[in-house]
Formats: sequence, C-alpha cells, structure tokens
Amino acid sequence: MAGPLQGLKVLEIASLAPGPFAVTMLADMGAEVLRVDRATAVGGTAPADPPLDPLGRGRRSVAVDLKDPAGVEVVLQLAAQADVLVEGFRPGVCERLGFGPEQCAERNPGLIFARLTGYGQDGPLSQAAGHDLTYLAYSGALHPIGPMDGPPVPPVNYVADFGGGAMMLVAGVLAALYERQSSGRGQVVDTAMSEGAAMLTSMLHGWQASGFWPTERGGAMLDGSAPFYRCYTCADGQFMAVGAIEPQFYDQLLTGLGLGAGDVADRNDPSSWPALTETFTTIFASRTREEWTKVFDGTDACVAPVLSPAEAVTHPHAVARGSFVQVAGMTQPGPAPRLTRTPSSVRSPAPHPGQHTRAALIDWGVGTDEVDALLAAGAVRSSAT
Repeated sequence: MAGPLQGLKVLEIASLAPGPFAVTMLADMGAEVLRVDRATAVGGTAPADPPLDPLGRGRRSVAVDLKDPAGVEVVLQLAAQADVLVEGFRPGVCERLGFGPEQCAERNPGLIFARLTGYGQDGPLSQAAGHDLTYLAYSGALHPIGPMDGPPVPPVNYVADFGGGAMMLVAGVLAALYERQSSGRGQVVDTAMSEGAAMLTSMLHGWQASGFWPTERGGAMLDGSAPFYRCYTCADGQFMAVGAIEPQFYDQLLTGLGLGAGDVADRNDPSSWPALTETFTTIFASRTREEWTKVFDGTDACVAPVLSPAEAVTHPHAVARGSFVQVAGMTQPGPAPRLTRTPSSVRSPAPHPGQHTRAALIDWGVGTDEVDALLAAGAVRSSAT
C-alpha cells in the first residue's frame, strides 16, 4: 500500500543531518522526494553500491550548480512543481542565491517553504553558527542534564537536531499542508532548533514553577539523582536502567533486588537517596546484566538492560515488530510512527549525488532538450554508476 503522503512532492535542498532526517520521515510516509545536491558533489563515476546513509533513503538526486543562474532557474522550475521545499541554509542564503520564499512563491503560490536553522530567521543569533550542543545550551535544555558535581553532559545530538529540529519541521509542514487545503496558499515554516529544544522542556518549566524541580542541576527525580530512576553497573561492566517511579513498580524493583520495604529508607525522602543508591549499586554489581535481565523479565519493575544500538536490532521485541529493516545490506531503524491503513515504507536506499539528474528533471517537467543543454553547459551534472 502507498503511504499517507502519496502524491506529495518534496524538493529537498541538500543539507546536514536534521534536514535530511525530516525529509526521510516524509519520504517513508510516501512523499516523492527529489534532493538537489551541489554540482561539486559529483565526482565522476559513482560507486555501484549506494551510500551507507539512512538519512538519505527514499529519494532521488539531481546535482545543480547553485551559483549558475541557469542552475538557479532549474531550482525555480522544480519548486513550481513541488508541494514542499525544505532547506537548511543560514537565513538569507536562499534569497541571495535566487530561490527564496518570495521568488519561489511567484512560480508556485501554494508552496510550503520549510526552513531549518539553529536560531530562526531573525533575532541577534540568527546568523551565528552552532551545533546541537550550542542550541541546547541557549534553550535551557542542556543545563539539567548531567551530575550535580560535574558539567552538563551532551546527549549525543538527539535532542536539538532531531527532536527539536527535524520532528518540529515535519509537524510544521503537515500543519501548513492542512491549512493550505482551505486557503490554497503556501507559507514559510520557520523551524529553529533552539526553539524546538526549548519546546521539549515545557514540562520542566511547569515543574520549576511549582517547586517540583530544582533550579540547579542535580537532586531531581528524573535527572539520575533518584535511586529509582538511573542506571547501575553490573558485574560484567554492562548496565541496567531502572525507571521504577510509581510505588507499585518500586515494590517490584525491591522484590527483584531481594529487598523488602522495611530493609531500606523511605524513598520519598531525598536525604535518603545517597544511601539507597549505594545499596542498589552494590546489589546490581553482584550479577551480570544477563542475570538481572532474567530476574526482571516479565515484571513491571521498569528495569531494562541498556542495549547498544547493535544489540537493540536483535532484541526479540524489535524482531517481532520489525522495528529495524535492511536497506541495501545495511540495518537501520524502520519507518515510524505506524499507520494501519496507509503504512509507511522504505522504497530505496540513499542515492549518490546526481544519480538521477536527467531522468528526474524530465519527470519533474523540465524539457528533454533543456536538460541536455543544461548538462552540456555544466549547470547540472550527472553521476553514472
């Protein structure tokens, strides 16, 4: 079956991780995606094997010289055929190149122009460079992460890049598409990773306002300070994650550890947390991760083995659900979320830059003779496998 976005045409201006991830979600959901790679990315004959790039799956690629007016005209022609354009340049770059929102709207008033930046299209930081960690720092999302007696800990680049950036962009695009059904008009989706990361801290702001969460790092229930919500080292050096927040789950944790409620201090008193943590640390260190997994298997203690990405692929639940898929010999996460009637799917591996230049341009309405002239002039390039 086709995905829920079948018939939607997305023009992607090549960028780094969060933009491609957002577009991959749209592609998995059935959108037809055409990626515009830089002409300089084409380096002669492309390898026969596709790139090992889960963030590039499900689309075709054309290579365009964006500094050539003829190449810019190609982008405008493609935008005229698209429902959505996704770009991740710093503010003003698309306008300077010649295919900003207003320029594209002249060709296609219904185009959703989705922009992904660190700080948004305006404001004092709009032109500043940054990465996930930088955006987290400014958003307030980084401060609570890490131990009380140390600096904040970078959460890889999951939070701002992918959660606050890519997924917020997808939500904005879908909202704009829904609104277009009644207005017939497109609009700009201004996605700032710093703002998306801040949005993810909404509950924390409420907790701090009510006095439930401390203003300083450490000492909170969900930041690793509580003995019933943290990770413990096992005898083999592996780890178990404990998330026994509710009383009934905590009781099952104690049972699994061979303890009774009378054997430990009151967990509701934060002053008892260091002693409780020391007790749990000693007990978890007495067995291997596999042994503890068997102890808690089938319980509601909310205790789980900390699996590596490679181990997660083979976990029985992931296997039963088909949570991971093989694409051109590479294992990677499958589409999410799941829709019952119009399921998403991975339709192709990532392309090489310019792999589909001629055929895709023709499919998107550029005349055959014009494509051949563009290729001859170097305004667009093609990689042959």
